[in-house]
Amino acid sequence: MTAYKSHLPVRRFLVFCLVILALFSGRMFASVQDHTMLVPANDSVSEKFQKPESNPGEKFNAGKMIMEHVLDNHEWHVATIGNLHLTIPLPVILLYDGKLYVFLSSRFHNETHSYQGFKLDPEGPHKDKIFREGANEHLAAAGPALYDFSITKIVFAILLNTFFLFLIFTSVARAYTRNRGKAPSGMQSFLEPLIIFVRDDIAKSSIGEKKYEKFMPFLLTIFFFIIFNNLLGLVPFFPGGANVTGNIAVTLVMAVFTFIITTISGNKHYWVDIVNTPGVPWWLKFPVPLMPIVEIIGIITKPFVLMIRLFANITAGHIIVLGFVSLIFIFGAISAALGLGVSVVSVAFMIFMDLLELLVAFIQAYVFTLLSALYFGLATIEPEHH
Repeated sequence: MTAYKSHLPVRRFLVFCLVILALFSGRMFASVQDHTMLVPANDSVSEKFQKPESNPGEKFNAGKMIMEHVLDNHEWHVATIGNLHLTIPLPVILLYDGKLYVFLSSRFHNETHSYQGFKLDPEGPHKDKIFREGANEHLAAAGPALYDFSITKIVFAILLNTFFLFLIFTSVARAYTRNRGKAPSGMQSFLEPLIIFVRDDIAKSSIGEKKYEKFMPFLLTIFFFIIFNNLLGLVPFFPGGANVTGNIAVTLVMAVFTFIITTISGNKHYWVDIVNTPGVPWWLKFPVPLMPIVEIIGIITKPFVLMIRLFANITAGHIIVLGFVSLIFIFGAISAALGLGVSVVSVAFMIFMDLLELLVAFIQAYVFTLLSALYFGLATIEPEHH
């Protein structure tokens, strides 16, 4: 028993290394698979590298590859096997002229990229945008408006990940009910330290022991939602790989919820301090209300900073890793030997970035939750009476 316990940390470290290696290998494989289409079926990889000019239309485009992985899409790309693209078509839901149109995005896979009078722009600045045929999609055209409620890759990933979170926490709640008074085990033992960490080190310390409880459901929700989507975004195969928290619309919605809760929860003391900031000379408040204007701008910029920080950090990590993958193809197109030489450096930096992204996944969830709790605490703080 003692020998088993002494080897337990080593075994955990080996398991962690295997997980990192699997993630890295999967990401590398997914990136390579996505671009095997660049090699004709009757050519070898070395021939493609040595003769990139033989078919200039098939040259590797690093920017296009990175944007396809980072941005949203109307289908979920799973893998590319030769010239076969394995994708999951997602529902397209359109409301136009009082009529509802529902069909799969695979209907757009034709020469005109159109179906039932609607067209999916495959290239250009409006890539993956749906518009009505005959209307000028680049200008505000007269006629009925087109409302797009489609289930895109990001939306589908949010629904899927939310379902997984619901199952996980439902099972943990049932385990608490069954094993009341007993030591936690399984998933319960893994999540309990994180829940206690959010409660004690984030909510209590930022909001106070008297008022933290009513904010706990929201803080726990955003913490686990962010961390779960961050980690699943590092998984290179379905249902992972979606850049959920790297989508600015998602971070915007979470920041808006923080703003709304802060505004609703603000007490009289909070709003009085904004209008009449204590400790500030009177000439900064009257007759020109400079400090109240600054404070009001601060109310708006706080959620804006939350939105940009999470979006920028997660997206930047994905772009850097994909950039290292692109270097292999770029230098490989010049020379096969040069491509192999650069691949050693790229692989080393990719492993480093994957480890760093694992750390960032936890840090960004912590920072977003902590700042939200701090805003709640500032909005509900009571004046000191001496």
